[in-house]
This record gives sequence, structure tokens and C-alpha cells, in this order.
Amino acid sequence: MGNNRMSNPFKETLNLHLIVVAVLIILIAYYNPLLGILGFFLLLGLIFFDSVSNRKNSRKWRRYIDSLSRNIDNAAKYAVFNLPVPLVVIDSDGKVNWYNSKFTDIISEKNIIGKSITHIMPSLLLEQIKQGDPLNDVKVGDKTFNVVSNTVKLEDDNPQNAIIMLYWFEMTMFSNLKMRFEEEKPVIAMINVDNFEDVMNETKEEKIPFVTSEIEKRVNVWATRMNGMIKRYQKDKYIVIFEAKYLDNLEAKRFSILDDIREIDVGNRIPVTLSIGIGVNGSTPALLEEDAYACLELALGRGGDQVVIRKKNTFEFYGGKTKAVEKRNRVKARVIAHGFRALIDESSKVVVMGHRSPDMDSFGSAIGIFRCVLNRGKEAFIVLNEVNEGIQNVYETIKEKDIYKFISSAQAMELVDENTLVVVVDTHKPSLTECPEIIEQSDRIVLVDHHRRSTEFIDKAVLKYMEPYASSTSELVTEMLQYMENKPKIEKEEADALLAGITVDTKNFTMKTGVRTFDAAAYLRRQGADTIRVRQLFQDDLETFIEKASIVGTAVRYKDSIAISSSNIKSESIQLIAAQAADDLLDIRGINASFVIAQKMDGSVLISGRSLGDINVQIILETLGGGGHLEVAGAQFKDADIEEIKERLIQSIDQYFEEGA
Repeated sequence: MGNNRMSNPFKETLNLHLIVVAVLIILIAYYNPLLGILGFFLLLGLIFFDSVSNRKNSRKWRRYIDSLSRNIDNAAKYAVFNLPVPLVVIDSDGKVNWYNSKFTDIISEKNIIGKSITHIMPSLLLEQIKQGDPLNDVKVGDKTFNVVSNTVKLEDDNPQNAIIMLYWFEMTMFSNLKMRFEEEKPVIAMINVDNFEDVMNETKEEKIPFVTSEIEKRVNVWATRMNGMIKRYQKDKYIVIFEAKYLDNLEAKRFSILDDIREIDVGNRIPVTLSIGIGVNGSTPALLEEDAYACLELALGRGGDQVVIRKKNTFEFYGGKTKAVEKRNRVKARVIAHGFRALIDESSKVVVMGHRSPDMDSFGSAIGIFRCVLNRGKEAFIVLNEVNEGIQNVYETIKEKDIYKFISSAQAMELVDENTLVVVVDTHKPSLTECPEIIEQSDRIVLVDHHRRSTEFIDKAVLKYMEPYASSTSELVTEMLQYMENKPKIEKEEADALLAGITVDTKNFTMKTGVRTFDAAAYLRRQGADTIRVRQLFQDDLETFIEKASIVGTAVRYKDSIAISSSNIKSESIQLIAAQAADDLLDIRGINASFVIAQKMDGSVLISGRSLGDINVQIILETLGGGGHLEVAGAQFKDADIEEIKERLIQSIDQYFEEGA
């Protein structure tokens, strides 16, 4: 085999020598013919000897090659048959053609020739095998293997005629070690008692020791069950370190510690709630603590009474189904106002923007910030790309005065420089702002928002005022306005816009209102806001009223207490109509939450969710990529089908109740 190619390598060298001898004999014959004749006969003898020697060497060479080929074939066959790892040979259809004895040791089934490998090993997929990629962590009984495939073509003219050799390398010890590492790696949980001060203030003095003792006892019992180390480093803050193997059980029980703490009743008048941030994947203790603290901040920003876990690049949320507890002190509002005033004074100009498709709260709070800037004697601009039906009336009133400067996103990009202060109101998601590019361009950003914090967040803000307990961003801005000046100037149109923002987010002061909400409204009333004018800002035309009524009329009940309506109405103001229809559905007896699904003119589908507080619409819509807060939330989908979105919404509602709402 291979004789044509495997010729004697010395033959060419000998031929070259004979040619040299022949040339020399010709030269000698030229000068001495007699010696030339003798040299000629000598050359003939050399040629004869060379021919005989070549034939002899060729026979030896062929015998050597044949022997070597037989030895290699025998070695290859021996290696295959006695390979120290399991080996199975299958055809292109996945049927077993051959296997070695080691393979029989790892399977229980015998006589598998002709059977499909995917039938014998259901965890294997033929398409993955054909792709040639290694298959890792293949479980066979109590053993783990990495499977490596090698495809051998049998005929060049038929690519389908091939065999696939599967080599099984046992990785059981490594897999067990890896599993043990994953189970025993440390996890850090940072715990904060959300309303510790409020609980203590509302508890009789003689009962306070019992409440604090019960809180500490239940937190300690929770940590002890996981063999964890617990340390209280402040009166209302704990840190717990435990092994990761306990985390799955905690998640399966939906972190029952939240319910256990909330059930404390030893003289406290209001329930105790916890927020927990958990870091899992930090490579060092410092990074674990950093992740846990970030999760705790996120939990507190979302209203507390919940657990947030950082897993690789995602966050997981548990709890958060109760209303945020209102803080009764105004210290933070005053501190924020003074810090904001200093930032304005250091800036050359201020650019204010809310979220896309602004509502009354977004627009009203932007107007309020604009007034704060004017009172400090600085130039201000409001980014507004479009005026929708929701703010049309108040915009027409505001724009009559020349002091207000509305600009587009493109104009804002040209204005912003290193001395410009950017203020974002009524949203904390960069992608939802009127001009996300400004967020990336500017390093001086102030954030004012009342929504529960989501994973997408403006981290680079130098000043953050996020209070999920507040009724609206307009309420927060109104408080800031009061504390920035001794006697702040405010126009009646601005007071109307701020009061309208509070009104729309509180549903005419019926939802999510606290003492500070009414205080803010009273202040605006004293500054010239008129409830009649504000009511007129919400008036709709007849066509819009009819469209809203049709959406309400097509609503259906789901789980007795939820109203769901979908609409195919084509309208430029469908987002406003859907939101108002969702509000109106809450007026139906027995309805605690409502969802309206509608399609915008650009083909995207939106959901407006509303709740009376018993059902958290934020959590339901967050699973669909939306957000908001407990009573008001929304979501949008590009190039989607209404019926498909409705099915996904129902699945999310079912999941919410299955998880113990």
C-alpha cells in the first residue's frame, strides 16, 4: 500500500553520481581514448550493480512499508478496541454501529446495535452531535461525562455516508467538586428594617423592648436555620453570611422571613417590614458586599418589604407587594432642596426633561423645576419633543408666557456642556427619557422621581431624590420649591400644572395620598392654583370620551377582581385613553386591578395597569418588561399582537397569584 509514493529515497542520489561519472569518463576519453574505453566498461558495471542493488533495496523497502502499515493498522485496531474511555460509533442517523466494552459499563441496556443513541441517552441531541461541539456535563446515572465527537466521512461523493465516533470522558469527580464549590461559596445578605423609627414611635414605651427583641429573635432564627453568621451593626441593620446551597430553599419559600417579620404583634401599632439585598456571584468578599449593598439600595428604592438578589447580570425580586410606608419628617426634602440649590448656582444653565409621551405629572414637575431655576436667576430649558393629548391643555396655557423655553432633543444636545445641569423628572430609566443621549453626555445629573426603582437606573446622578411613598413627582418638586427660597415666587399657571400632576397620579386625591400630599396641595392652593382650572385641564372632547367608554364596555373579569380590556381603536391619543379607561375600570364594584391593552399608531402595543393597592400591578408588568409602582404601571411592546400580549399578561397574573400574592 502506498508503494508509488513511498519509493527508495536513495535512488535519486545514486543516479546523480552515475551521471557525474559519465561526464568525467567523456572528458577522459577526449584526452585518452584507451582510458575512456576502460571507463566506459566500468560505467556499465556500475549501472548494472546499481540496477541490481535498486531492485533489492526496493523489495526491502516495500517489505518495510508493508510491515509498518500492518503494525499501524494493528495498533489502531488495538487502540480502538482497548481504548480506556467509553467509545460508541453511530451513523449519520444516530443509530449505533459499534461500541467498546467500556461503553457497556456506563449503560444498563444491552444489545444496542442498530438502536438510536438518542433513545439510549435521551439527554443527547443528534443535531448537537453533528455540529461537532463538545457536550459537557452529560449525566448517565450517578456519573457525569464530557462527550467529544469525531466525524469520519466514508465516501467523498456522498457526504451523508459518514460515521460519528463519540468519546466519553468521565468528569464525575470534577463535577462533584464544582457542585460542592457552588454550594459552599459564601453569600452575603444585608438586612434593613424599613420602618424601624416609625414602628418605635408608634409603640408604647413599655412595649418597645418586646418589639425590638422579637425582630432580632426572628432574624436570628432565620440565619441560624442556614447555619449562617449574623451580625447587627446598627439598631435596624444586620448582615448575614451563609452558604449558597441554602439560597434555592429560600427562593422556593419566597423568603418567608418577610411574612414572619410582618406578623410581629407584641404591642406595635404598625407592621414591621424588612428589605434584604443579597450578593451571590462576587469573586471576593468585598465584591459580594458591594453587590449586596446595591441590591439593598434597589429594594429600598422600590418601596421596601422585599428581597433583591443579584445573579450574574440579572436581578430577581421577591415580595414588594405591600404599600410603601410614608415618611413623616421633612428633613430629607430640605437637605435635597439645599443641595439642588447649590448645584443650580454652580451651573451656567439647566436642562429639564421628563419621560417620553409625558403625562401631567411629568410635565407639571418639569415646570416646577423650571421655576426653581428661574428663582435662582439661571437660564433653564425644558426638553419636549411632542405634545400629546394628555398635556395639550396645560401646555397651551403655559406656552402663552414667553419665559418658558421648550426645546427638542437635537437642540438639547447642542446646549449641554460641562457646566450644564441636567434634571430628570418622573422617571429613572435612561431609555425612557426625552433624550437618552444627554444622560451619556453629561456628568452633572439630578434625578427626581417617585416610581419604585427598577434595574435600569441613572447611576451617574450626582443628586438623587427618589421616594416611592410619594404620590407623585409633582409633590416632591413642590416640597423642594418651598425649601429652596424663603418666599419662593411661583406663577398661578405653574401652581396649576403642579396641582394637576398631583391630581392625576392620586386619581383626584383618592389613592396613595398622605399628609404631605395634602400639605403640598394646600401650598399650591395658597400660591394661586385653582381647582376649577385644574379640572378644566382634564376635560376631553366627545370623541375621546366615546372611545374611552367603548374600552370600558369591552372589559371582562378575570379571577373575579381583575378587569382586562383590549382595544383596536386607532387614535393618536390612545395611550391617554387607555390610561383613563384603566382608571375608570377601578370604579366597578369588586374590581381591585385593571389592565387595558391597546395598539398605538406606530404598531406597538401598550398595557396600562391600575390597582387599588391590594394587587401590585408593578410586579405583574415587570415580568413583561414594564414598570411603575404598586398602583400605576405600564408596559410597551414593539411589533406585537394584541391577543398575544393579552395571553402573556394573563400568564403573568397567574404567576403573581401562584407566588402567593
